[in-house]
Order: sequence, then C-alpha cells, then structure tokens
Amino acid sequence: MVKIKPFQGIRPPKEYAAEVASRPYDVLNSVEAKAEATERSLLHIIKPEIDFDPIADEHSEPVYQKAVENFRLWQERGWLVQDSKECYYVYAQTMNGRTQYGLVMCCHFEDYLSGAIKKHELTRPDKEEDRMIHVRNQKANIEPVFFAYPDNAEIDAIVAETVSKPAEYDFTAADTFGHKLWVIDNEATCRRITDIFATIPALYVADGHHRTSAAARVGAECKAANPNHTGEEEYCYFLAVTFPESHLRIIDYNRVVKDLNGLTEEQFLAALEADFVVEKVGAEIYTPSALHNFSMYLAGQWYSLTAKQGTYDDNDPIGVLDVTVLSNLVLDKILGIADLRTSKRIDFVGGIRGLGELQKRVDSGEMKVAFALYPVSMRQLIDIADTGNIMPPKTTWFEPKLRSGVVIHSFK
Repeated sequence: MVKIKPFQGIRPPKEYAAEVASRPYDVLNSVEAKAEATERSLLHIIKPEIDFDPIADEHSEPVYQKAVENFRLWQERGWLVQDSKECYYVYAQTMNGRTQYGLVMCCHFEDYLSGAIKKHELTRPDKEEDRMIHVRNQKANIEPVFFAYPDNAEIDAIVAETVSKPAEYDFTAADTFGHKLWVIDNEATCRRITDIFATIPALYVADGHHRTSAAARVGAECKAANPNHTGEEEYCYFLAVTFPESHLRIIDYNRVVKDLNGLTEEQFLAALEADFVVEKVGAEIYTPSALHNFSMYLAGQWYSLTAKQGTYDDNDPIGVLDVTVLSNLVLDKILGIADLRTSKRIDFVGGIRGLGELQKRVDSGEMKVAFALYPVSMRQLIDIADTGNIMPPKTTWFEPKLRSGVVIHSFK
C-alpha cells in the first residue's frame, strides 16, 4: 500500500504558465536549452549553466548555486507562487489527439525504499548524485517523476468531475503537445484521494528513475539528520505525476549500429536466417507489425525480421521482450555487442523521431545498420517490476514528456 499526500504547490500564475513550463532537463543539451529559454523559462533553474557565458560545466558548484539563486528570484519576481493550502492537481497532456490525465501528488520516500514504488531500470550513481545535489540544495523537487498506478474507478470519477470544469492552465507548447492543469483544493476530496491510494498495492516508475532514487536518498538523509523524525515531515515526500496504467502508451526505442563486426552484408543477412525469417521489403519504410517482428534498414533496403519459434520465451518477463530477443540473437550473437551500456558501436533512437531518422543515420554513413522494435506494453513493464526484474537498457520511451515547472514541491 502506498502513502501519498496533497501539498502546497509552487507554480506560475496563469498568465506565465506557458512561458515558465519547460521541457525536462534531460531531453535537451545546454546549447539547445540556451536557445530555447525565454526570460521566465524554468530552464534557467533546471539548466542554469545556460546563464554563464560561455556555457558553464553543468556539474560545477557555481552552476548548482545559480540554480538556487534563480529559484529564489523566480519566486521574488512572482513568476512562481506557492498555493495557500495543500492541494492535489490534475495534469492533462494531449498528443496526436489523445489525452492522458494524471494526478500530481507527493509520494513517500519509504515506499521507494520498501519496494511499494517499483522500478524497472538500473540507475547510474553519477546521475543520481547530480540530481541529489539539486534536491538537497533547493530543498525542493523542481521536476516531477512520472509514475503509473493500477486503474481505479473511483479515482477516475474524481478526475472526470474535476476536468469537467475550466482548467487553471491550458496551453500548447512549441512541440504541439497540449497541457492543462486543474487544482483540487476541496479538503474532503483530497482526503478521499489519499485514502484510496492507501489501498493501492504499488506505484510504478514509468520515467524518472534517477530523480526518484535521488529524492528518496535525500529523504533518507534528512531522516538521519533529524533525531525527532516522525515520518510525516515534508522532506519525506517528493513530487510525482501519477497516471492510470490504461492511459499510458510506450513508444518504440530503436537501435543503430556502426558496423557489421567484420561481416559483409551478404554474410550478415545469412547469419540472421538462423534465427529469423528474413524478408526484403524494399526502399519504403517498414514498421514492425507485432511482437517478435523487427524492421531492419541495411544498404538502402528495409527488411522484415520475424523471430522463429523457440528463439524467445513468452513465459519469461524478460525473455518475452523484443529488446532481449534482438540483443541475444543479433547484437551479441552476430555483431559482438555484449554490453549495451558501454559499447561505443551502438546508439539508441527514441521512436518519437520516427523511423526516417534511422534511415537517415545509415544513409549518411554514420551507421551501418538500424533496427526498429515493436513497442513494449505497460503490462510487460508492470510484469517486470512486479517480479523484481530489471529491463535491458533503453527499452522504454514515454511521450509526451512531463512539462517541468507546472507544479513544484518544496520541503523548505
């Protein structure tokens, strides 16, 4: 069972919401962020290296301190204002005509440590440490993590009633994705939401494993430093937007490889036929049609690769994944790429860029071959998390990304 609470969100006044809200820190580099940041953009807080000329090292102490200074300035200037009472919020995102509705809440760090908040990816210590410094310095969760929860009819009804009223924010970002926010400040409704989630067995990290782990570690640090710790302190909680499982769609996460491991194109195609039905499709982009079907782009041609029976295990939460099938039968067995985390011969391309991006990188000569995968399902992700397994690297890509700065949680 999970423990959540409403909180006094820090957020932009309605007239500044579209300008303050930004893309997350990890989806654009410093040069892109500097070009994108307007005067009030949250990018000055989450990527403050852009305020230095030239752009500074994002991991340097002056940059960490600039983040604190900018967060304070944004509040002093009235670009971020704290709500007067504890609230939950409904945050809606619309992409390609499809809308998903999430609850903005605070989750308890002990639930992550106990496993009630379940993960499906490994984290890197250096990235965790960087996020911890930001949370520790700001005494705030500036950016939310992205969670899923099992569908619940009563929560659905509360959200439906809330969104039947005019939204507090309603804007379309430059990427054409729509964003809306509603405030739930009725105390009885807030109590009911808290009580319902107390009956929900688990939450699932969809996106933001490093931020989740960092927030939990800061909570544990604060607990250790407080001899009178009760477990109800604000530092015990961190910011999440939590969506019902059925609302979320995972899009494909594809692979491009620099060489054929010494093989000719003919030898490589012949090697694939041991485990796949290989069909040449032609010059037109081919999209995988089902689980265990892959598309491959090689030497100006698209191919359909269908894994043969017996080469995968649909009863194994990891073995059923197409990233596992591709890694075992092609990347490792034929191309000699055993460790996806460290190999310099492979790169990963989010499906949001389209399969044309794969073709472009091969046609340019930068890469030799590209593979597109059928997307992982939310059910597969939950099965892996529930069984304590870890997905292979670069398996899931969620879109649209949460906008940062719509609501902030402070435990100062």
